[in-house]
Amino acid sequence: MAKKLKITLAKSTIAALPKHKKTVKALGLHKTYHTVVQPDNDAIRGMIHQVKHLLKVEEIEE
Repeated sequence: MAKKLKITLAKSTIAALPKHKKTVKALGLHKTYHTVVQPDNDAIRGMIHQVKHLLKVEEIEE
């Protein structure tokens, strides 16, 4: 089965750089503690790495 990532926005983006705010929005996150499930691929991993200080990430099997 394909691996997926459960991504939660753990911190607010109020004081974040505009570039980081756009990355969080591109991941599909809107509010603090909002959670989305994304496929585990290089593009998503790169976005997560850019804003890792704002997120909580878990790997799930689906």
